[in-house]
Amino acid sequence: MIAEKTFNPSRRFERQIPLIGAEGQKNLEEATVLIAGAGGLGSPAATYLALAGTGELIIVDDDRISESNLNRQFLHAASSVGLQKVYSAQTTLHGLAPELSVISYPRRIDEQSAGELVRDADVVIDALDNYESRFILHEAAWNADIPFIHGAIEGFSGQLTSIIPGHSPCLSCLIPSAPPSEKVPVIGATAGVIGSMQAMEAIKYLTGKGTMMTGRLFLWDGLSGRGEYVKFGRRKNCPVCRLKGGMS
Repeated sequence: MIAEKTFNPSRRFERQIPLIGAEGQKNLEEATVLIAGAGGLGSPAATYLALAGTGELIIVDDDRISESNLNRQFLHAASSVGLQKVYSAQTTLHGLAPELSVISYPRRIDEQSAGELVRDADVVIDALDNYESRFILHEAAWNADIPFIHGAIEGFSGQLTSIIPGHSPCLSCLIPSAPPSEKVPVIGATAGVIGSMQAMEAIKYLTGKGTMMTGRLFLWDGLSGRGEYVKFGRRKNCPVCRLKGGMS
């Protein structure tokens, strides 16, 4: 007879508590992170935040799973094609971290919903695939003084930066207008790199460890295996910064 194994959450974190301390772990357990997008970036970001002991994840996505998602969106199984992504993600995350609270919203982010969605979040992770929703969510987070961790991918390449109101330029300073909307090719491992780094930025912010990637855009070139940083500052007459007041 095989002895029944019981889940002990405290043992899960014994390898990371020496790095972030008991207080850092407590901060994670008390944190709420909004993840906008349950796809390629949202899969690694949500998974690593759940496994790190984040107390609550708010998952927002209005899309359903298609077969073309499965090369990179590992929150979803092949048997889940056709289901709402947020509910598939919720099932997977609860299997990985039973103690995790997951709030699922199968809705599109727009000007009416953005403010409500960010209201209870300590950090917002931008795992979106369109700039219209990305800009709306960013402005709502900026106005609510909530950190916004931006990530985007295309092909073998990706980018990442952290926007912290009062301590960094905003996303509109970096990207003044939305690029053309199009369906882009993506290698799944690219999403894994950038999404994992988004989770790392959130963990650093919540635990007070390390240096945030503010005022710097990280550019990852997977084909060459190289990464570089591009510094950026506040853009003169930026409409988002101007409405909020002076930023450095």
